[in-house]
Amino acid sequence: MSEQTTLAASTPASSLVPRRTGLWVGYTTLLRWTMAQTGSMLPFIIVVQAVLAAGIIIGFGLLIPDIDTASAQFLSTGAPTVILMIVGLVMVATGVTQARTSGTFTYLRALPVPRPLVLAADLTVWLAVMLPSVVVAVIVAQLRYGFSYSFDWPLLLTASVLTALTASAIGYAIAVSLPPLLTQLVTQVLVFFVMLFSPVTFPANRLPAWFQTVHDVLPFRPAADLIRAGLLSDTYPMNGRDLIVLLAWCVLALAISIRAMVRRA
Repeated sequence: MSEQTTLAASTPASSLVPRRTGLWVGYTTLLRWTMAQTGSMLPFIIVVQAVLAAGIIIGFGLLIPDIDTASAQFLSTGAPTVILMIVGLVMVATGVTQARTSGTFTYLRALPVPRPLVLAADLTVWLAVMLPSVVVAVIVAQLRYGFSYSFDWPLLLTASVLTALTASAIGYAIAVSLPPLLTQLVTQVLVFFVMLFSPVTFPANRLPAWFQTVHDVLPFRPAADLIRAGLLSDTYPMNGRDLIVLLAWCVLALAISIRAMVRRA
């Protein structure tokens, strides 16, 4: 870590935020402070994402004997969603829980800036950390299975950012709304649900009809299908309903997070 970063990490945020400050100044100050606090963990998080990508794409592929190209494509294009959900639901929630336990979260909320700016700064940092996982998953899948992609770049970028934001917002909402122990339990159950019981790395038609209907209103399958359509646009078309469902969950999670931050002392 550089001398400048070390100095920023050791400097109280209250000394960086003026008593009367604009939204942009408050946001950028909180963003720099959050980046300084998180900086030492960035290499670790990147390594974790690379291991997750390899584990999902290669490990799950070993469960399917003589995997064909179509199955490999479905598995590989679902892996980015799984990684984003794991980071958002577990790492974001864990980080917020630790901040609440240590008192850092309460301290930041007491600064002379609107409380939603604390959320905005946190989510910005996590988006910057999470989005490279999509690139990692694409590279690992290419090296392992060797199939070709047909990118729809606007859709891929939109779906990746929206999925990362939604996963982070859900993890944040859980962490600020529930006690720490219950937060850990809920996020672990959700990750287990996403990896094994959500049609993200396997087709939805393998599930019972009623379970498929449940997943139509949950964010996991729509997120996976949108990213999949961005990676293999000539095979999987985009469904506008998936975008609406994912947007609805993102707005709901952000609303819960902001309400909890504004109302709680």
